[in-house]
Amino acid sequence: MKRIAGDIREKNFRRVYLLFGEEAYLKELYLKNLLKALDCEADSMNFTRFVGKNTKETDIIDACETLPFFAERRVVLVEGTGFFQQKTETLAAYVPKLPEYAVLIFSEEEADKRGKLYKACAAFERAVEFKKADEDTVKTFVLSRLKRENKSIRKSTLELLLTTLGDDLAGVNSELDKLLSYAAEHSEITAEDIRAVCVRNITGRIFEMTRAVAEKDRKKALEEYYFLLALKEPPMRILYMLGRQFNQLRLVKELMEEGNGQQLIAERLSLHPYAVKKTMPLARRYSSAVLKDAVEDFTWMEEQVKTGRISDRLSVELMLVKYSR
Repeated sequence: MKRIAGDIREKNFRRVYLLFGEEAYLKELYLKNLLKALDCEADSMNFTRFVGKNTKETDIIDACETLPFFAERRVVLVEGTGFFQQKTETLAAYVPKLPEYAVLIFSEEEADKRGKLYKACAAFERAVEFKKADEDTVKTFVLSRLKRENKSIRKSTLELLLTTLGDDLAGVNSELDKLLSYAAEHSEITAEDIRAVCVRNITGRIFEMTRAVAEKDRKKALEEYYFLLALKEPPMRILYMLGRQFNQLRLVKELMEEGNGQQLIAERLSLHPYAVKKTMPLARRYSSAVLKDAVEDFTWMEEQVKTGRISDRLSVELMLVKYSR
């Protein structure tokens, strides 16, 4: 990413760029800035765009071979073709022969690093994978935006903000827009600002409910539950997600007791490292036996609701009270 940023800043462009990965917001941001630096909007005659899986390799090659019209370069953008998951022999053989005036940009969701096309593009040293944002990336992104707006934030408040926003950068950016607008007259972002403006997703609220239960804060746990009910979330769904959260606590606890660290636990359970980091302190508050019983209790409670022996709303209340004692 730094190399692409440097190319944009210095106006010194490589012939091939490959942007891929699941972090769509950052990928689109870098692509937008790259196209802007290449003056693609102003010079539409020398800009060609191909989108989708029906794109033909030969059409891309023809576009790259077309001489620029009264300009020093021709830009060809190729998006969402799936080429990097296929055998694209023709294009892979062509990429190293790109003319000096061509700038070929690929933007894809996935890329097989073992493929010939990937290796041909990677030779230009501008193949960048935009991985799902981790804790440090989100934190840097948030602090950077706050700094640009001359806003300060305390460490504890930043932790609340990060927990509230999650790790989807597009959503994070949208929530920051609202927060900065709301706190326009403040020099410091406060917890009250965050609670007043930022929308915490269902997963985030379930986690906060679980945290309150683990910390024996029954009042807060029930407040979170009633808030979700006010948002029209079905109690049965809340019960299921809460049970899933306790099962995650159980699995994290077991791996911790085996001596595994945060990164390894994240890999073993296919979880985001930031999620594991937040879960580990809660898992320490329970014994393995209690967590095992809790998972069985949630399964039993779901069965009671399904068979009509207890109301769905009351089922969640009972579980919150039991495990926040």
